[in-house]
Amino acid sequence: MINTITYIKRKPSPHYHSIEGLFSTIKAEVNRCYKTDEVIIRFSGGSPMTLFKNCLAFNKKRNNIYHITGDIHYLSLVTGKRTVLTIHDIRSAIHGSFLRRCYIKLFWFWLPALCVKHITVISEFTKKELIKLIPFAANKIEVIYNPVKVQLKYHSKEFNTLLPKILVIGTKTNKNLERTFEALQGIDCELLVLGKLSENQLELLKKYSIQYSSKVNIPYNEVIQAYKDCDFVLFASTYEGFGMPIIEAQAIGRPVITSNIGAMKEVALDTACLVDPYDVESIKNGIQKLIRDEAYRDLMIKKGLKNVERFSLETISNQYIALYKSIIN
Repeated sequence: MINTITYIKRKPSPHYHSIEGLFSTIKAEVNRCYKTDEVIIRFSGGSPMTLFKNCLAFNKKRNNIYHITGDIHYLSLVTGKRTVLTIHDIRSAIHGSFLRRCYIKLFWFWLPALCVKHITVISEFTKKELIKLIPFAANKIEVIYNPVKVQLKYHSKEFNTLLPKILVIGTKTNKNLERTFEALQGIDCELLVLGKLSENQLELLKKYSIQYSSKVNIPYNEVIQAYKDCDFVLFASTYEGFGMPIIEAQAIGRPVITSNIGAMKEVALDTACLVDPYDVESIKNGIQKLIRDEAYRDLMIKKGLKNVERFSLETISNQYIALYKSIIN
């Protein structure tokens, strides 16, 4: 008899908390059908010693279903077959030195894929990439999208055509801020960046004379307020496993500019202004179209609100409940 659905989470970090927030909301919904629990691992990092200590410290209970929520895939080596593993992207396996990539592939992908019962991914794009990495486990992989958070409600705002406030979320290399800033050159706007800006990024903001402010490690209620305060979200990323800012902005009622590739295109469909993230002129044209074309903006807002319905918490939670039920049965 299955006693509990236990969610396993990485050690909390002030810099990375999206996975934890995501599965806390899912856990609350699943709790309507099953008893739930969570385990937070004791040690952070990815060294062999950290892997060994976390696996050694884990206390496995025989009748539980375990759900490894992301980032700590290797823990499936001790949780066993009654395990669901969520993989958010495979970026860690394709960057870095040869030895590092082999190490990541072995302990984060190859061995976990052999150990677990099911693997969930957050987009068809990630599924296709993952199958290339673990073709022997293709039949275990299922797409379950990320849900939009229930705190995100529609909030109307009059668009500021003279000095639009543009929200950019994230500052890692895949967020493509260098091309984004270049595309903003000569466009009157107020830019708000959520995330720590590098020295190079700060220099580019100065070079292109962009009026900006930035916030780092803010609580989620302030992130929501940033969505409400902005006129649109600019998210021309070069790589995402999903692209949460797309549906978060749409839930608030803000138009979105995002990339015409990968998971971003899959999540947005035709409900956002799609641009080529590798082409500065394409990004600039998207920005100018959104600022100048009121009818187009209104259409993107309307389509965005409809798009968000695909990612409701109830819909996504029910898919996880069905997955757990299949293991129980």
